[in-house]
Amino acid sequence: MAVTRTPLIAGNWKMNLDHLQTVALVQKLHWTLRDAGHESDSVEVAVFPPFTDLRTAQTLIDADKIPFALGAQDISTHDSGAYTGEVSGTFLAKLDCRYVIIGHSERREYHAETDEVVAAKVQAAVKHGLVPVVCVGETAEDLEKFGASAVPAGQLEIALAGLPADADVVVAYEPVWAIGSGQAATPAQAQEVCAKLREVVARVVGEEAGVRTRVLYGGSVKSANIASFMREPDVDGALVGGASLVADEFAAIIRYQKHVGV
Repeated sequence: MAVTRTPLIAGNWKMNLDHLQTVALVQKLHWTLRDAGHESDSVEVAVFPPFTDLRTAQTLIDADKIPFALGAQDISTHDSGAYTGEVSGTFLAKLDCRYVIIGHSERREYHAETDEVVAAKVQAAVKHGLVPVVCVGETAEDLEKFGASAVPAGQLEIALAGLPADADVVVAYEPVWAIGSGQAATPAQAQEVCAKLREVVARVVGEEAGVRTRVLYGGSVKSANIASFMREPDVDGALVGGASLVADEFAAIIRYQKHVGV
């Protein structure tokens, strides 16, 4: 079953940048890509600002017709009610968010999000027409104890359970041992796990979903190594952290096809 998967380069800003800094970064990134002759159809770009910046980013993207998709960094399992500090998928959809990150390692570690909570958030995202970017990955201890792919594959199986066959999802493999370390996984390591995750999607959601679903790599991604990951057949893009906060560097990552060649 042949299908073309448009590469997705996603910038997770985490808890960085206020709304004014958001304007500056989005504009500079757009101008840098435009001046470099980037063709927006070749690679999809998505930015994930903090909640307080979403309206600012959405207004700017719409007004200037900037070809970036907008995403949120989390979602509530609830639609509304007495849940102080949470943000509903209803609100995100009204802001034209296309994507929402779910199950990021920092949410799992610092907010004790279980696989079951992640699964409930995936269901909430799909319910509101949002595309969940489901993050899975292992620590160095997990890797040593269980081997490559066992933990992320198990996390993904729970996260996707019960989804309809036509559900649109993105999977992001983030080896926790690589995030922020400056030491990325090797392309071969990323390919091995991403291929296994694709098998999980096919088994749980359906064969067609396994073919069409984009699987991203995340963990110390930079312009110097992105092309080597993108050469792998089951790596369809990247979830970029710190490097997405620097317009020139993020633009170079997005333009991996041009500055290195694949």
